[in-house]
Amino acid sequence: MQFPHLFSPISVNSMTIRNRIVMTAMHLGYTPTGEVSDRLVAFYRERAIGGAGLIVVGGCPIDQYGGMPGMIGLFDDRFIPGLERLTTAVKAEGAKIAAQLYQAGRYTHSAMIGGKTPFSASAVRSKLTGETPRALELEEIPEVQQSFATAALRAKKSGFDAVEVLGSAGYLISQFFSLVTNKREDLYGGSLENRMRFGIEVVRKVREAVGADYPVMMRLAGNEFMPGGNENKEARVFAAELEKSGVDLFDITGGWHETRIPQLSTFVPRKAFVYLAQGIKSAVSVPVIASNRINDPATGEQILRRGESDMVTMARGLIADPYLPKKAAEGREKEILHCLACNQGCFDSIFRMRSVTCTVNPRAGLESDVETTAPSRRKRVLVIGGGPAGMKAACTAAERGHHVTLVEKENVLGGQVLLNRVIPGRKEMVSLARDLSNNLSALGVNVVLGREADPGFIKDMAPDALVIATGAVSNVPDIPGVEGGNVYQAWDVLCEKVSVGRKVAVVGGNAVGLETALFLASQGTISPETLHFLVVNKAESWEIIEGLISKGNKEVTVIEMTKKVGQDIGASTRWTVLAEAGRLGVNIITGARVAEITGSGVMVEKEGGSDLLPADSVVLATGSKSVNSLSAAMAGVVQEIHTIGDAVQPRNGLEAVKEGFLVGLKI
Repeated sequence: MQFPHLFSPISVNSMTIRNRIVMTAMHLGYTPTGEVSDRLVAFYRERAIGGAGLIVVGGCPIDQYGGMPGMIGLFDDRFIPGLERLTTAVKAEGAKIAAQLYQAGRYTHSAMIGGKTPFSASAVRSKLTGETPRALELEEIPEVQQSFATAALRAKKSGFDAVEVLGSAGYLISQFFSLVTNKREDLYGGSLENRMRFGIEVVRKVREAVGADYPVMMRLAGNEFMPGGNENKEARVFAAELEKSGVDLFDITGGWHETRIPQLSTFVPRKAFVYLAQGIKSAVSVPVIASNRINDPATGEQILRRGESDMVTMARGLIADPYLPKKAAEGREKEILHCLACNQGCFDSIFRMRSVTCTVNPRAGLESDVETTAPSRRKRVLVIGGGPAGMKAACTAAERGHHVTLVEKENVLGGQVLLNRVIPGRKEMVSLARDLSNNLSALGVNVVLGREADPGFIKDMAPDALVIATGAVSNVPDIPGVEGGNVYQAWDVLCEKVSVGRKVAVVGGNAVGLETALFLASQGTISPETLHFLVVNKAESWEIIEGLISKGNKEVTVIEMTKKVGQDIGASTRWTVLAEAGRLGVNIITGARVAEITGSGVMVEKEGGSDLLPADSVVLATGSKSVNSLSAAMAGVVQEIHTIGDAVQPRNGLEAVKEGFLVGLKI
């Protein structure tokens, strides 16, 4: 496929960018002291080598009162030498680089700024931090605004090609712009004109500091998605005024950190928020960037071809595959490893105060430490198991030059990843199996499907190295009645090998249990295509349509022993899963134990007694156990044996793929 729009250059003020692909700012956790590290330089340099047009780094705190530990410092001249090293490395590879000017306001934790109270437009409690900021005094405002300008000039001196003023996501400029957080009664509060004033003055001071020909960008929320907040119509007015004040390029996103509208998870359709950028584009004459859930060059090309925006962002997409642009430009788009929007390695890691990695790309953040170098001796490598761990091990070993054969007993590659095909909001995960399979083919790996690799088969193959990635099987709990005819395993339900009745009890409130519940509860609801048809033709009232999209033909109850369901789901995704379960009417019982399964339901024990929960069918989501008998059987037969993934111990996809990668490097 050709991508003429995606790979056309674009000029922004005095800056010419080689293509329309932007890597937006993401907190990575690679700069623990705020100083640029070798790790950060190597990470961004690889994205530049891979073909990104513009890379925005940050957030970069403009002062010591609105950031968090580990962010890239821009509030003192001592950071300049490191920043120069970063900008030199990126620009040497043909990409442009910008610094995002960051001030979080009420989203700052007091503990992270020496116990000081964060400031904001008004003293409105932050649901994100649980703290109430203080309102900036009128006389303090010019000093805070000047900090943006001083940081912008520092960025220019450090070699950045542009700066991006952060005016989205509920940070300080957003807090002045929004009625949700701005309760002021002076010239910075009340009317839309007054609420825009703080951000406009910031941009004017930045423009004055950096000069007329230096590119100034603005990251703006096209809709706050907050009750009582600004929508696209207000954002359009703000953007038009910001353009007059000196903004050369708008980077449009949506939502705040507090919004209950998913922005980045797999529940968000691809390019769902492009319409926000299109709205801003209608109000300004400078270029506009569309953001969120754009992880594929074909999607980006379509957006640009249709004139919906002038550039597109692929932040997580370039974490997953730094060579996405290069592969697309060279006609190798089938080899791209796409972002899954799983958030396990990126956002969930940051929420745990860890540095960013990636389920799809275990090398992310390790570019300065890990190289896929050729082995001292090329070996015959046999990989048993075609799940994510096995496929990644085979890809990595083959990339290094080994002769690799992968054997999978099923007739298709993917393992448990394929279960996501039927789970609402999880279908994107299946692309991991497709992408790894495409790379196996491109790397010349011999793939054998539908063959059980028993000890005799392995001996005949006589490999120099054996990788056992035989996965896991469903666990059967010790519950009276568990062998009954109305009891099924969750994996079998998700594979659609079995059908269940109208009333279903799901035993186990882990990720698999909740996802199975979503699958079952969605049965009988209308499809997106039917929804569109009914709405366009006004065939039903909205009240009826809401029922059709939210009420299926099954009554589903999840029973969990602990006090909290979904504990194995990352923080950035768990709330969306629970929200979807609530929308679909899934009943969740926590702190309960299934004492017995009968033909009419399950006996549930809680504090204070037990009750029979009526159920036609019972679905078990009670974990899994490893399948690894080949490890012992091959000991002494094959000189080099590695066991990885669920075959060692059941784990998540991020851990499994990482193990496969590391073993592929080790052989």
